[in-house]
Amino acid sequence: METGYREKSYRWNRENYSSKRRFVDIWLFVIRLLAGFWYNNKSWSYSGGVTDAKRSARRKRQAIWIRNKLLDLGPTFIKVGQLFSTRADLFPSEYVEELAKLQDKVPAFSYAQVETIIEQELGKKLPELFTSFEPIPIAAASLGQVHKAQLHSGEIVVVKVQRPGLRKLFEIDLKILRGITQYFQNHPKWGRGRDWIGIYEECCRILWEEIEYINEGRNADTFRRNFRAYDWVKVPRVYWRYTSSRVLTLEYVPGIKISHYEALEAAGIDRKLVARQGAEAYLQQLLNDGFFHADPHPGNIAVSPEGSLIFYDFGMMGQIKTGVREQLMKTLFGIAQKDAQQVIDSLVALGALVPTDDMGPVRRSVQYMLDHFMDKPFENQSVAAISDDLYEIAYDQPFRFPATFTFVMRAFSTLEGVGKGLDPEFNFMEVARPFAMDLMTNGNGIEGNSFLNELGRQAAQVGSTAFGLPRRLEDTLEKLERGDIRVRVRSIETERLLRRQSNLQLGTNYTIIISAFTLSATLLLVNHYIWLAIIAAAIAAVVGVALVRLLIRIDRYDRMY
Repeated sequence: METGYREKSYRWNRENYSSKRRFVDIWLFVIRLLAGFWYNNKSWSYSGGVTDAKRSARRKRQAIWIRNKLLDLGPTFIKVGQLFSTRADLFPSEYVEELAKLQDKVPAFSYAQVETIIEQELGKKLPELFTSFEPIPIAAASLGQVHKAQLHSGEIVVVKVQRPGLRKLFEIDLKILRGITQYFQNHPKWGRGRDWIGIYEECCRILWEEIEYINEGRNADTFRRNFRAYDWVKVPRVYWRYTSSRVLTLEYVPGIKISHYEALEAAGIDRKLVARQGAEAYLQQLLNDGFFHADPHPGNIAVSPEGSLIFYDFGMMGQIKTGVREQLMKTLFGIAQKDAQQVIDSLVALGALVPTDDMGPVRRSVQYMLDHFMDKPFENQSVAAISDDLYEIAYDQPFRFPATFTFVMRAFSTLEGVGKGLDPEFNFMEVARPFAMDLMTNGNGIEGNSFLNELGRQAAQVGSTAFGLPRRLEDTLEKLERGDIRVRVRSIETERLLRRQSNLQLGTNYTIIISAFTLSATLLLVNHYIWLAIIAAAIAAVVGVALVRLLIRIDRYDRMY
Protein backbone atom coordinates (compact mmCIF):
# COMPACT_ATOMS: atom_id res chain seq x y z
CA MET A 1 0.00 0.00 0.00
CA GLU A 2 1.32 3.43 -0.98
CA THR A 3 1.50 5.65 2.12
CA GLY A 4 3.48 8.67 0.98
CA TYR A 5 6.64 9.93 -0.61
CA ARG A 6 9.65 7.75 -0.25
CA GLU A 7 12.65 8.93 1.75
CA LYS A 8 15.59 8.65 -0.66
CA SER A 9 18.22 10.71 -2.37
CA TYR A 10 17.01 11.93 -5.76
CA ARG A 11 19.46 12.33 -8.63
CA TRP A 12 17.92 15.66 -9.58
CA ASN A 13 18.54 17.13 -6.10
CA ARG A 14 22.03 18.29 -7.02
CA GLU A 15 23.77 20.89 -9.18
CA ASN A 16 25.21 18.76 -12.02
CA TYR A 17 23.11 16.76 -14.48
CA SER A 18 23.86 14.44 -17.39
CA SER A 19 21.79 15.37 -20.47
CA LYS A 20 22.17 11.85 -21.88
CA ARG A 21 21.00 10.25 -18.65
CA ARG A 22 18.05 12.68 -18.46
CA PHE A 23 17.07 11.81 -22.05
CA VAL A 24 17.06 8.09 -21.26
CA ASP A 25 15.19 8.54 -17.95
CA ILE A 26 12.49 10.81 -19.44
CA TRP A 27 11.82 8.79 -22.59
CA LEU A 28 11.84 5.54 -20.62
CA PHE A 29 9.12 7.01 -18.40
CA VAL A 30 7.06 8.10 -21.44
CA ILE A 31 7.39 4.70 -23.13
CA ARG A 32 6.38 2.84 -19.97
CA LEU A 33 3.47 5.25 -19.49
CA LEU A 34 2.17 4.71 -23.03
CA ALA A 35 2.61 0.95 -22.68
CA GLY A 36 0.62 1.08 -19.45
CA PHE A 37 -2.20 3.04 -21.12
CA TRP A 38 -2.30 0.52 -23.98
CA TYR A 39 -2.33 -2.48 -21.63
CA ASN A 40 -5.03 -1.01 -19.38
CA ASN A 41 -7.33 -0.46 -22.38
CA LYS A 42 -7.22 -4.14 -23.38
CA SER A 43 -10.12 -6.19 -21.99
CA TRP A 44 -8.08 -9.42 -22.10
CA SER A 45 -5.63 -7.96 -19.55
CA TYR A 46 -8.23 -8.23 -16.78
CA SER A 47 -8.55 -11.67 -15.20
CA GLY A 48 -12.17 -12.73 -14.82
CA GLY A 49 -13.43 -10.04 -17.16
CA VAL A 50 -13.24 -6.25 -17.19
CA THR A 51 -15.39 -4.10 -14.87
CA ASP A 52 -15.47 -0.40 -14.00
CA ALA A 53 -14.17 -1.18 -10.50
CA LYS A 54 -11.19 -3.09 -11.89
CA ARG A 55 -10.40 -0.29 -14.36
CA SER A 56 -10.56 2.29 -11.58
CA ALA A 57 -8.32 0.25 -9.27
CA ARG A 58 -5.74 -0.21 -12.01
CA ARG A 59 -5.81 3.51 -12.88
CA LYS A 60 -5.28 4.30 -9.20
CA ARG A 61 -2.19 2.07 -9.06
CA GLN A 62 -0.86 3.62 -12.26
CA ALA A 63 -1.53 7.13 -10.93
CA ILE A 64 0.57 6.39 -7.84
CA TRP A 65 3.35 5.14 -10.09
CA ILE A 66 3.11 8.29 -12.23
CA ARG A 67 3.28 10.55 -9.19
CA ASN A 68 6.36 8.77 -7.83
CA LYS A 69 8.04 8.84 -11.25
CA LEU A 70 7.38 12.57 -11.60
CA LEU A 71 8.99 13.02 -8.20
CA ASP A 72 11.94 10.91 -9.37
CA LEU A 73 12.29 13.05 -12.50
CA GLY A 74 12.45 16.26 -10.51
CA PRO A 75 11.26 19.90 -10.46
CA THR A 76 10.32 20.25 -14.14
CA PHE A 77 8.05 17.23 -14.03
CA ILE A 78 6.72 18.01 -10.57
CA LYS A 79 5.60 21.37 -11.96
CA VAL A 80 4.08 19.70 -15.02
CA GLY A 81 2.20 17.38 -12.66
CA GLN A 82 0.97 20.38 -10.70
CA LEU A 83 -0.24 22.07 -13.88
CA PHE A 84 -2.20 18.95 -14.81
CA SER A 85 -3.49 18.24 -11.30
CA THR A 86 -6.84 19.89 -12.02
CA ARG A 87 -7.13 18.98 -15.71
CA ALA A 88 -9.97 16.47 -15.54
CA ASP A 89 -10.55 17.08 -19.26
CA LEU A 90 -7.21 15.42 -20.05
CA PHE A 91 -6.94 12.71 -17.42
CA PRO A 92 -9.30 10.46 -15.42
CA SER A 93 -10.08 11.52 -11.86
CA GLU A 94 -7.73 8.91 -10.35
CA TYR A 95 -4.74 10.58 -12.04
CA VAL A 96 -5.90 14.10 -11.14
CA GLU A 97 -6.34 13.21 -7.47
CA GLU A 98 -2.89 11.66 -7.26
CA LEU A 99 -1.16 14.49 -9.10
CA ALA A 100 -2.67 16.94 -6.61
CA LYS A 101 -0.42 15.40 -3.94
CA LEU A 102 2.60 16.90 -5.71
CA GLN A 103 1.52 20.41 -4.73
CA ASP A 104 2.57 20.56 -1.08
CA LYS A 105 5.12 17.90 -0.21
CA VAL A 106 8.43 17.52 -2.03
CA PRO A 107 11.92 16.73 -0.68
CA ALA A 108 13.93 19.63 0.75
CA PHE A 109 17.57 20.28 -0.08
CA SER A 110 20.27 20.69 2.54
CA TYR A 111 20.85 23.71 4.76
CA ALA A 112 24.47 23.86 3.55
CA GLN A 113 23.20 24.39 -0.01
CA VAL A 114 20.77 27.07 1.23
CA GLU A 115 23.56 28.93 3.00
CA THR A 116 25.83 28.77 -0.05
CA ILE A 117 23.16 30.08 -2.43
CA ILE A 118 22.17 32.99 -0.15
CA GLU A 119 25.78 34.07 0.37
CA GLN A 120 26.51 33.84 -3.38
CA GLU A 121 23.40 35.83 -4.32
CA LEU A 122 23.43 38.53 -1.62
CA GLY A 123 27.20 38.84 -1.27
CA LYS A 124 27.30 38.56 2.55
CA LYS A 125 27.56 35.87 5.19
CA LEU A 126 24.31 34.64 6.68
CA PRO A 127 24.94 36.16 10.17
CA GLU A 128 25.53 39.56 8.54
CA LEU A 129 22.12 39.39 6.87
CA PHE A 130 19.92 37.86 9.56
CA THR A 131 19.80 37.82 13.35
CA SER A 132 18.40 34.29 13.20
CA PHE A 133 17.75 31.82 10.39
CA GLU A 134 15.87 28.56 10.92
CA PRO A 135 17.73 25.70 9.18
CA ILE A 136 14.62 23.55 8.78
CA PRO A 137 12.35 24.90 6.00
CA ILE A 138 8.73 25.70 6.80
CA ALA A 139 7.76 24.68 3.25
CA ALA A 140 9.43 22.90 0.35
CA ALA A 141 8.10 23.39 -3.16
CA SER A 142 9.13 21.95 -6.50
CA LEU A 143 11.29 24.94 -7.43
CA GLY A 144 12.53 26.15 -4.05
CA GLN A 145 12.00 26.12 -0.30
CA VAL A 146 11.11 28.68 2.36
CA HIS A 147 12.91 29.39 5.64
CA LYS A 148 11.80 31.63 8.49
CA ALA A 149 14.30 34.27 9.61
CA GLN A 150 14.64 37.58 11.46
CA LEU A 151 16.33 40.71 10.16
CA HIS A 152 18.67 42.80 12.28
CA SER A 153 15.95 45.47 12.27
CA GLY A 154 13.64 43.05 14.09
CA GLU A 155 11.17 42.14 11.32
CA ILE A 156 10.19 38.48 10.96
CA VAL A 157 10.56 37.39 7.33
CA VAL A 158 10.48 34.29 5.15
CA VAL A 159 13.34 33.64 2.73
CA LYS A 160 12.57 31.69 -0.42
CA VAL A 161 15.64 29.98 -1.87
CA GLN A 162 15.80 28.42 -5.33
CA ARG A 163 16.89 24.81 -5.76
CA PRO A 164 20.55 24.43 -6.81
CA GLY A 165 21.24 23.81 -10.51
CA LEU A 166 17.62 24.49 -11.46
CA ARG A 167 18.28 26.54 -14.60
CA LYS A 168 20.55 23.93 -16.13
CA LEU A 169 18.01 21.21 -15.35
CA PHE A 170 15.24 23.24 -17.02
CA GLU A 171 17.29 23.71 -20.18
CA ILE A 172 17.89 19.96 -20.49
CA ASP A 173 14.35 18.87 -19.59
CA LEU A 174 12.46 21.38 -21.71
CA LYS A 175 14.47 20.48 -24.79
CA ILE A 176 13.49 16.82 -24.31
CA LEU A 177 9.89 17.72 -23.51
CA ARG A 178 9.62 19.60 -26.81
CA GLY A 179 10.06 16.33 -28.71
CA ILE A 180 7.53 14.55 -26.48
CA THR A 181 5.02 17.37 -26.96
CA GLN A 182 5.44 17.17 -30.73
CA TYR A 183 4.68 13.45 -30.58
CA PHE A 184 1.45 14.01 -28.66
CA GLN A 185 0.41 16.90 -30.94
CA ASN A 186 0.78 14.68 -34.01
CA HIS A 187 -0.93 11.69 -32.41
CA PRO A 188 -4.18 10.89 -34.28
CA LYS A 189 -6.13 10.42 -31.03
CA TRP A 190 -4.50 12.53 -28.31
CA GLY A 191 -3.57 15.44 -30.57
CA ARG A 192 -7.09 16.03 -31.87
CA GLY A 193 -8.66 19.18 -30.39
CA ARG A 194 -5.67 19.80 -28.10
CA ASP A 195 -3.08 22.55 -28.43
CA TRP A 196 -0.21 20.62 -26.84
CA ILE A 197 2.41 22.88 -28.42
CA GLY A 198 0.62 25.95 -27.06
CA ILE A 199 0.40 24.42 -23.60
CA TYR A 200 4.09 23.48 -23.77
CA GLU A 201 5.13 27.00 -24.77
CA GLU A 202 2.95 28.52 -22.07
CA CYS A 203 4.46 26.13 -19.50
CA CYS A 204 7.96 27.11 -20.62
CA ARG A 205 7.17 30.80 -20.26
CA ILE A 206 5.62 30.30 -16.82
CA LEU A 207 8.47 28.09 -15.58
CA TRP A 208 11.18 30.53 -16.66
CA GLU A 209 9.29 33.44 -15.12
CA GLU A 210 8.67 31.51 -11.93
CA ILE A 211 12.34 30.82 -11.24
CA GLU A 212 13.21 34.51 -11.72
CA TYR A 213 12.60 35.80 -8.19
CA ILE A 214 13.06 39.45 -9.17
CA ASN A 215 10.06 38.99 -11.44
CA GLU A 216 8.11 37.28 -8.65
CA GLY A 217 8.85 40.22 -6.34
CA ARG A 218 7.50 42.66 -8.94
CA ASN A 219 4.40 40.48 -9.30
CA ALA A 220 3.84 40.57 -5.56
CA ASP A 221 4.11 44.37 -5.52
CA THR A 222 1.66 44.70 -8.44
CA PHE A 223 -0.76 42.28 -6.81
CA ARG A 224 -0.62 44.17 -3.51
CA ARG A 225 -1.25 47.50 -5.24
CA ASN A 226 -4.27 46.07 -7.04
CA PHE A 227 -5.80 45.07 -3.69
CA ARG A 228 -4.73 48.09 -1.64
CA ALA A 229 -8.39 49.16 -1.28
CA TYR A 230 -9.46 45.76 0.09
CA ASP A 231 -8.76 45.31 3.79
CA TRP A 232 -9.82 41.65 3.59
CA VAL A 233 -6.90 40.75 1.27
CA LYS A 234 -3.31 40.60 2.52
CA VAL A 235 -0.20 40.30 0.34
CA PRO A 236 3.31 39.92 1.87
CA ARG A 237 5.64 42.88 1.40
CA VAL A 238 8.92 42.34 -0.50
CA TYR A 239 12.26 43.22 1.15
CA TRP A 240 14.23 44.21 -1.92
CA ARG A 241 17.58 44.66 -0.11
CA TYR A 242 17.49 40.93 0.63
CA THR A 243 16.23 39.76 -2.78
CA SER A 244 17.98 38.55 -5.93
CA SER A 245 17.19 36.33 -8.92
CA ARG A 246 17.48 33.19 -6.73
CA VAL A 247 16.60 34.53 -3.26
CA LEU A 248 13.33 36.25 -2.33
CA THR A 249 12.71 37.76 1.10
CA LEU A 250 9.09 38.48 2.06
CA GLU A 251 7.14 39.67 5.07
CA TYR A 252 6.08 36.79 7.33
CA VAL A 253 2.27 36.65 7.20
CA PRO A 254 1.06 33.44 8.89
CA GLY A 255 -2.43 32.06 8.39
CA ILE A 256 -4.63 28.98 8.29
CA LYS A 257 -4.57 27.06 5.02
CA ILE A 258 -7.86 27.72 3.22
CA SER A 259 -8.56 23.99 2.84
CA HIS A 260 -8.16 23.28 6.59
CA TYR A 261 -11.88 23.60 7.18
CA GLU A 262 -11.93 22.36 10.77
CA ALA A 263 -9.15 24.77 11.79
CA LEU A 264 -11.07 27.68 10.25
CA GLU A 265 -14.19 26.59 12.11
CA ALA A 266 -12.26 26.34 15.40
CA ALA A 267 -10.86 29.85 14.88
CA GLY A 268 -14.38 31.25 14.60
CA ILE A 269 -13.98 32.27 10.95
CA ASP A 270 -17.08 32.48 8.75
CA ARG A 271 -16.44 29.83 6.11
CA LYS A 272 -19.26 31.04 3.84
CA LEU A 273 -17.81 34.54 3.82
CA VAL A 274 -14.32 33.19 3.05
CA ALA A 275 -15.70 31.17 0.12
CA ARG A 276 -17.45 34.20 -1.35
CA GLN A 277 -14.49 36.52 -0.81
CA GLY A 278 -12.13 33.99 -2.41
CA ALA A 279 -14.27 33.96 -5.56
CA GLU A 280 -14.65 37.75 -5.54
CA ALA A 281 -10.89 38.22 -5.15
CA TYR A 282 -10.18 36.06 -8.18
CA LEU A 283 -12.91 37.66 -10.28
CA GLN A 284 -11.46 41.05 -9.35
CA GLN A 285 -8.07 39.86 -10.60
CA LEU A 286 -9.37 38.40 -13.82
CA LEU A 287 -12.15 40.75 -14.90
CA ASN A 288 -11.09 44.10 -13.45
CA ASP A 289 -7.31 44.01 -13.04
CA GLY A 290 -6.42 41.66 -15.90
CA PHE A 291 -3.55 40.39 -13.71
CA PHE A 292 -4.33 37.13 -11.98
CA HIS A 293 -2.79 34.39 -9.85
CA ALA A 294 -2.43 31.47 -12.29
CA ASP A 295 -1.93 28.83 -9.59
CA PRO A 296 -4.57 29.44 -6.89
CA HIS A 297 -4.41 25.97 -5.32
CA PRO A 298 -5.11 25.69 -1.56
CA GLY A 299 -1.40 25.72 -0.70
CA ASN A 300 -1.11 29.29 -2.01
CA ILE A 301 -4.10 30.78 -0.16
CA ALA A 302 -4.51 31.11 3.60
CA VAL A 303 -6.80 32.93 6.02
CA SER A 304 -5.57 35.24 8.79
CA PRO A 305 -6.98 35.01 12.34
CA GLU A 306 -9.06 38.10 11.51
CA GLY A 307 -10.59 36.38 8.47
CA SER A 308 -8.57 38.12 5.73
CA LEU A 309 -7.40 36.21 2.68
CA ILE A 310 -3.62 35.82 2.37
CA PHE A 311 -2.07 35.08 -1.04
CA TYR A 312 1.35 33.44 -1.40
CA ASP A 313 3.67 32.49 -4.29
CA PHE A 314 3.49 35.02 -7.12
CA GLY A 315 5.80 33.24 -9.55
CA MET A 316 2.96 31.96 -11.74
CA MET A 317 0.88 34.95 -12.79
CA GLY A 318 -1.18 35.60 -15.91
CA GLN A 319 -2.24 38.68 -17.81
CA ILE A 320 -5.39 38.96 -19.85
CA LYS A 321 -6.52 41.91 -21.97
CA THR A 322 -9.87 43.63 -21.62
CA GLY A 323 -11.22 42.30 -24.92
CA VAL A 324 -10.24 38.76 -23.97
CA ARG A 325 -11.95 39.14 -20.58
CA GLU A 326 -15.18 40.19 -22.30
CA GLN A 327 -15.05 37.28 -24.75
CA LEU A 328 -14.35 34.82 -21.93
CA MET A 329 -17.45 35.95 -20.05
CA LYS A 330 -19.47 35.92 -23.27
CA THR A 331 -18.47 32.29 -23.71
CA LEU A 332 -19.66 31.40 -20.22
CA PHE A 333 -22.89 33.35 -20.66
CA GLY A 334 -23.48 31.90 -24.12
CA ILE A 335 -23.22 28.39 -22.70
CA ALA A 336 -25.45 29.23 -19.76
CA GLN A 337 -28.06 30.76 -22.12
CA LYS A 338 -27.72 27.98 -24.73
CA ASP A 339 -26.80 30.48 -27.43
CA ALA A 340 -24.63 28.51 -29.87
CA GLN A 341 -23.86 31.51 -32.07
CA GLN A 342 -22.62 33.55 -29.11
CA VAL A 343 -20.41 30.67 -27.99
CA ILE A 344 -18.94 30.30 -31.48
CA ASP A 345 -18.39 34.05 -31.97
CA SER A 346 -16.69 34.43 -28.58
CA LEU A 347 -14.46 31.37 -29.13
CA VAL A 348 -13.42 32.67 -32.55
CA ALA A 349 -12.57 36.03 -30.96
CA LEU A 350 -10.57 34.22 -28.26
CA GLY A 351 -8.65 32.25 -30.88
CA ALA A 352 -10.06 29.01 -29.47
CA LEU A 353 -11.93 28.18 -32.66
CA VAL A 354 -10.49 28.20 -36.15
CA PRO A 355 -13.06 29.63 -38.62
CA THR A 356 -13.85 27.35 -41.56
CA ASP A 357 -15.67 27.84 -44.85
CA ASP A 358 -18.74 26.08 -43.49
CA MET A 359 -19.41 26.64 -39.79
CA GLY A 360 -22.78 24.88 -39.97
CA PRO A 361 -21.56 21.51 -38.60
CA VAL A 362 -19.70 23.24 -35.76
CA ARG A 363 -22.76 25.33 -34.89
CA ARG A 364 -24.97 22.24 -34.87
CA SER A 365 -22.50 20.38 -32.64
CA VAL A 366 -22.36 23.28 -30.18
CA GLN A 367 -26.13 23.64 -30.12
CA TYR A 368 -26.58 19.90 -29.60
CA MET A 369 -24.22 19.95 -26.62
CA LEU A 370 -25.94 23.00 -25.14
CA ASP A 371 -29.41 21.50 -25.56
CA HIS A 372 -28.52 18.10 -24.11
CA PHE A 373 -25.96 18.86 -21.42
CA MET A 374 -26.68 22.36 -20.11
CA ASP A 375 -30.16 21.96 -18.72
CA LYS A 376 -29.85 24.00 -15.51
CA PRO A 377 -30.54 27.70 -14.85
CA PHE A 378 -27.53 30.03 -14.96
CA GLU A 379 -27.34 30.38 -11.19
CA ASN A 380 -27.10 26.59 -10.81
CA GLN A 381 -24.33 26.15 -13.37
CA SER A 382 -20.95 24.77 -12.38
CA VAL A 383 -17.74 26.20 -13.82
CA ALA A 384 -16.27 22.70 -13.89
CA ALA A 385 -19.31 21.43 -15.81
CA ILE A 386 -19.08 24.33 -18.28
CA SER A 387 -15.37 23.69 -18.90
CA ASP A 388 -16.02 19.96 -19.30
CA ASP A 389 -18.75 20.71 -21.84
CA LEU A 390 -16.41 23.02 -23.74
CA TYR A 391 -13.79 20.28 -23.99
CA GLU A 392 -16.51 17.80 -25.02
CA ILE A 393 -17.65 20.19 -27.76
CA ALA A 394 -14.04 20.54 -28.93
CA TYR A 395 -13.69 16.84 -29.70
CA ASP A 396 -13.44 16.18 -33.46
CA GLN A 397 -14.11 19.86 -34.26
CA PRO A 398 -11.72 22.67 -35.37
CA PHE A 399 -11.19 23.89 -31.76
CA ARG A 400 -7.76 24.84 -30.43
CA PHE A 401 -8.02 26.06 -26.84
CA PRO A 402 -5.20 28.56 -26.11
CA ALA A 403 -3.07 27.67 -23.12
CA THR A 404 -4.03 30.88 -21.27
CA PHE A 405 -7.70 30.00 -21.71
CA THR A 406 -6.96 26.56 -20.24
CA PHE A 407 -5.20 28.01 -17.19
CA VAL A 408 -8.06 30.44 -16.54
CA MET A 409 -10.65 27.65 -16.66
CA ARG A 410 -8.43 25.52 -14.41
CA ALA A 411 -8.22 28.33 -11.87
CA PHE A 412 -12.00 28.83 -12.03
CA SER A 413 -12.58 25.13 -11.39
CA THR A 414 -10.04 25.04 -8.53
CA LEU A 415 -11.62 27.99 -6.77
CA GLU A 416 -15.08 26.50 -7.23
CA GLY A 417 -13.86 23.30 -5.57
CA VAL A 418 -12.33 25.24 -2.66
CA GLY A 419 -15.52 27.28 -2.31
CA LYS A 420 -17.72 24.19 -2.14
CA GLY A 421 -15.38 22.71 0.47
CA LEU A 422 -15.85 25.82 2.60
CA ASP A 423 -19.57 26.13 1.90
CA PRO A 424 -21.54 23.22 0.33
CA GLU A 425 -24.11 25.74 -0.96
CA PHE A 426 -21.47 27.93 -2.61
CA ASN A 427 -22.11 28.79 -6.29
CA PHE A 428 -19.30 30.36 -8.27
CA MET A 429 -21.53 31.47 -11.14
CA GLU A 430 -23.82 33.34 -8.77
CA VAL A 431 -20.84 35.31 -7.47
CA ALA A 432 -19.60 35.88 -11.03
CA ARG A 433 -22.91 37.28 -12.34
CA PRO A 434 -22.57 40.88 -11.03
CA PHE A 435 -18.93 41.08 -12.20
CA ALA A 436 -19.83 39.81 -15.65
CA MET A 437 -22.88 42.04 -16.01
CA ASP A 438 -20.84 45.07 -14.94
CA LEU A 439 -18.17 44.16 -17.50
CA MET A 440 -20.67 43.58 -20.30
CA THR A 441 -22.49 46.87 -19.66
CA ASN A 442 -19.16 48.75 -19.43
CA GLY A 443 -19.80 49.51 -15.78
CA ASN A 444 -23.14 51.20 -16.36
CA GLY A 445 -24.87 48.79 -14.00
CA ILE A 446 -28.29 48.75 -15.71
CA GLU A 447 -30.85 47.76 -13.10
CA GLY A 448 -34.60 47.87 -12.76
CA ASN A 449 -37.32 46.69 -15.12
CA SER A 450 -36.40 43.43 -16.89
CA PHE A 451 -38.18 44.59 -20.07
CA LEU A 452 -36.02 47.71 -20.21
CA ASN A 453 -32.92 45.62 -19.51
CA GLU A 454 -33.76 43.27 -22.38
CA LEU A 455 -34.58 46.20 -24.67
CA GLY A 456 -31.30 47.84 -23.77
CA ARG A 457 -29.41 44.60 -24.35
CA GLN A 458 -30.95 44.10 -27.78
CA ALA A 459 -30.34 47.75 -28.71
CA ALA A 460 -26.71 47.39 -27.67
CA GLN A 461 -26.44 44.20 -29.71
CA VAL A 462 -27.91 45.89 -32.82
CA GLY A 463 -25.61 48.86 -32.33
CA SER A 464 -22.61 46.59 -31.95
CA THR A 465 -23.55 44.72 -35.14
CA ALA A 466 -24.02 47.98 -37.05
CA PHE A 467 -20.69 49.41 -35.91
CA GLY A 468 -18.96 46.13 -36.68
CA LEU A 469 -20.39 45.87 -40.21
CA PRO A 470 -17.71 48.02 -41.95
CA ARG A 471 -15.00 45.98 -40.29
CA ARG A 472 -16.64 42.73 -41.40
CA LEU A 473 -16.99 44.02 -44.96
CA GLU A 474 -13.34 45.05 -44.96
CA ASP A 475 -12.29 41.62 -43.65
CA THR A 476 -14.35 39.94 -46.38
CA LEU A 477 -12.72 42.06 -49.10
CA GLU A 478 -9.25 41.28 -47.71
CA LYS A 479 -10.03 37.56 -47.78
CA LEU A 480 -11.23 37.87 -51.38
CA GLU A 481 -7.98 39.61 -52.33
CA ARG A 482 -5.91 36.90 -50.61
CA GLY A 483 -7.97 34.15 -52.22
CA ASP A 484 -9.11 32.82 -48.83
CA ILE A 485 -12.79 32.88 -49.90
CA ARG A 486 -14.00 30.39 -52.46
CA VAL A 487 -17.15 31.32 -54.39
CA ARG A 488 -19.26 28.45 -55.73
CA VAL A 489 -21.57 29.28 -58.68
CA ARG A 490 -23.79 26.59 -60.17
CA SER A 491 -25.05 26.79 -63.77
CA ILE A 492 -27.30 23.91 -64.83
CA GLU A 493 -26.69 24.55 -68.55
CA THR A 494 -22.92 24.63 -68.08
CA GLU A 495 -23.02 21.47 -66.00
CA ARG A 496 -25.06 19.71 -68.73
CA LEU A 497 -22.60 20.72 -71.47
CA LEU A 498 -19.61 19.66 -69.38
CA ARG A 499 -21.25 16.32 -68.56
CA ARG A 500 -22.05 15.73 -72.29
CA GLN A 501 -18.49 16.66 -73.26
CA SER A 502 -17.11 14.23 -70.67
CA ASN A 503 -19.34 11.43 -71.95
CA LEU A 504 -18.30 12.09 -75.56
CA GLN A 505 -14.65 11.93 -74.50
CA LEU A 506 -15.32 8.64 -72.75
CA GLY A 507 -17.11 7.35 -75.87
CA THR A 508 -14.07 8.22 -77.97
CA ASN A 509 -11.85 6.23 -75.61
CA TYR A 510 -14.22 3.25 -75.80
CA THR A 511 -14.14 3.43 -79.63
CA ILE A 512 -10.32 3.39 -79.68
CA ILE A 513 -10.23 0.40 -77.33
CA ILE A 514 -12.79 -1.52 -79.41
CA SER A 515 -10.85 -0.81 -82.62
CA ALA A 516 -7.54 -1.89 -81.04
CA PHE A 517 -8.87 -5.19 -79.68
CA THR A 518 -10.85 -5.95 -82.90
CA LEU A 519 -7.69 -5.44 -84.97
CA SER A 520 -5.70 -7.57 -82.53
CA ALA A 521 -8.31 -10.37 -82.69
CA THR A 522 -8.21 -10.34 -86.51
CA LEU A 523 -4.39 -10.58 -86.63
CA LEU A 524 -4.34 -13.36 -84.05
CA LEU A 525 -6.98 -15.31 -85.95
CA VAL A 526 -5.04 -14.99 -89.22
CA ASN A 527 -1.95 -16.33 -87.48
CA HIS A 528 -3.96 -19.26 -86.02
CA TYR A 529 -3.86 -18.05 -82.34
CA ILE A 530 -7.50 -18.96 -81.89
CA TRP A 531 -7.84 -18.71 -78.08
CA LEU A 532 -5.99 -15.40 -77.87
CA ALA A 533 -8.17 -14.10 -80.72
CA ILE A 534 -11.32 -15.14 -78.82
CA ILE A 535 -10.13 -13.32 -75.66
CA ALA A 536 -9.37 -10.12 -77.61
CA ALA A 537 -12.74 -10.30 -79.35
CA ALA A 538 -14.52 -10.81 -75.98
CA ILE A 539 -12.86 -7.71 -74.54
CA ALA A 540 -13.87 -5.72 -77.62
CA ALA A 541 -17.46 -6.99 -77.23
CA VAL A 542 -17.64 -5.99 -73.52
CA VAL A 543 -16.33 -2.51 -74.27
CA GLY A 544 -18.77 -2.33 -77.18
CA VAL A 545 -21.70 -2.97 -74.82
CA ALA A 546 -20.41 -0.18 -72.57
CA LEU A 547 -20.19 2.11 -75.59
CA VAL A 548 -23.78 1.38 -76.59
CA ARG A 549 -25.05 2.15 -73.06
CA LEU A 550 -23.06 5.37 -73.04
CA LEU A 551 -24.56 6.47 -76.42
CA ILE A 552 -28.08 5.74 -75.08
CA ARG A 553 -27.36 7.87 -72.00
CA ILE A 554 -26.08 10.75 -74.16
CA ASP A 555 -29.20 10.56 -76.31
CA ARG A 556 -31.41 10.63 -73.18
CA TYR A 557 -29.64 13.75 -71.88
CA ASP A 558 -30.15 15.46 -75.27
CA ARG A 559 -33.87 14.68 -75.20
CA MET A 560 -34.27 15.93 -71.59
CA TYR A 561 -32.75 19.33 -72.25
